[in-house]
Amino acid sequence: MTRIAVKIVALVLAATAFAAPVAAQAPTALFASDDVIQLTVRGPIGAVARGGERSTAVHPATLTLEGAAPETHAIALSPRGITRRRRDICTFPPLRIEFTQPPPAASLFAGQRRLKLVTHCRPTDSFQQHVLLEFAAYRLLNALTPLSLRVRLARIDYVEEGATRPTASRLGFLIEDIDDAASRNGLVELEGGDFPYARLSPRDAARFAVFEYMIGNLDWAMQAGPAGDDCCHNSKPLAAAPDVTSGLIPIPYDFDHSGLVDAPYATPPAQLTVSSIRTRVYRGFCMHNEEARAVAAEFLAARPRIETALGAVPELSDRHRTRALAYLAGFFESVATPADVDRNLLRSCVR
Repeated sequence: MTRIAVKIVALVLAATAFAAPVAAQAPTALFASDDVIQLTVRGPIGAVARGGERSTAVHPATLTLEGAAPETHAIALSPRGITRRRRDICTFPPLRIEFTQPPPAASLFAGQRRLKLVTHCRPTDSFQQHVLLEFAAYRLLNALTPLSLRVRLARIDYVEEGATRPTASRLGFLIEDIDDAASRNGLVELEGGDFPYARLSPRDAARFAVFEYMIGNLDWAMQAGPAGDDCCHNSKPLAAAPDVTSGLIPIPYDFDHSGLVDAPYATPPAQLTVSSIRTRVYRGFCMHNEEARAVAAEFLAARPRIETALGAVPELSDRHRTRALAYLAGFFESVATPADVDRNLLRSCVR
């Protein structure tokens, strides 16, 4: 056996170990199914949408699950996000839903306290496809590891209080709360400021970085937040216990600035010399390079599972699905051999 072949076998064996499932609990009822649900959000929809990029105003509203067993819950509704809360970017912001009373045990929302809702941004078919592609990014990570946020797609009617007809009817998706994801995996969320990257779990940090490279996302930081803010940027660290100082597991979210989604408002970070968000740049830490090689082999072996997850996204147009598959194919080509991983990813690692 040649030296190169031995190295490939070693990486595949390491990837098999990396792919071993974490002993995670089943998700809550809301995230235990892939079926699209029908929801109605009723409240001061116009006031929420017009709140402006600095508004964090909370509005009383109701959330209704439609269908054979309808249920209605009182909620507090507020805009969230940064870029998508700007009126020049999105005419309808992402939302935060907080249940004012715990949903009963028989409810689809049992166990839920607060949820993020990714909305349509603008009332056009193209923006619906961007929503579905961001939903797909979460589902790709779900297919690779339980250490990821679950999502549930919904058709949503937004009804102004006092009105009988919706002001908008669009697709969106709910995101599992980070505390619930932590609990599901036997972990806790860590709160606080920046921390040294040496405290990260090498395996999980490498998986984070390779995944973000795969979808072409540069809008993240797994161990530091923006100036003046707590850690982190589009990432939350989980740990085995609140006082643990090593082995921290970064969980990524918010993928609308990725090349896979290719939203028209997305731009690369100013500090990186790339002109397009479709351009991949690996931003993992050099100290995790050996783990990154193994994770890349893991992802390569999981290609059928990844492509199946993308193929299962409802209402994604054939054109957008084909384009997304082609974009992912570029990733798989870039990690086809250990030499490819070194050349295309690890040469730009962060020291």
